[in-house]
Amino acid sequence: MTLRYHTPLSPEEQTAAGLPAPWPFAIADRVRWGELDQLGHVNNAAYMVWFETARIRYFAERGVVGPEAGHVTVIRRGEIDWLAEMRGEPDYVVTVRCTEIRRTSFTLESELWSEGRCTARFRCVIVLIAADRSGKVALPEALRRRFIEADGATEG
Repeated sequence: MTLRYHTPLSPEEQTAAGLPAPWPFAIADRVRWGELDQLGHVNNAAYMVWFETARIRYFAERGVVGPEAGHVTVIRRGEIDWLAEMRGEPDYVVTVRCTEIRRTSFTLESELWSEGRCTARFRCVIVLIAADRSGKVALPEALRRRFIEADGATEG
């Protein structure tokens, strides 16, 4: 199967790429030579860039960011679990979903899939800050509904 890069994948494309079940959001790309170390392993730093790229695309798709948003996003906490090595230059899929919403923050979970296996997981808490940087702001109701309806997020 040929994956479409940098474009949200359909549920069918996700399962064809080896995911056991589709996620609300997923994009694909390919490992580049510059992301490998001397032994041909993917460098740990590349994973963070891949998760960030998927997260920003997810934000654009969900309407989290943009000039009309009135806020910016900041990662308050993030953690990654590396589950399996990646070697060479295979295709990969990064998934994203919102799992929990609070008054001024929300939690995202992501997974990285390559060659039919989950190679890493990333979880982060995102806080909304006023565009003028004056402090935290509440999640807009429309965004809360979008996270619940599209991703199955719960209120925490």
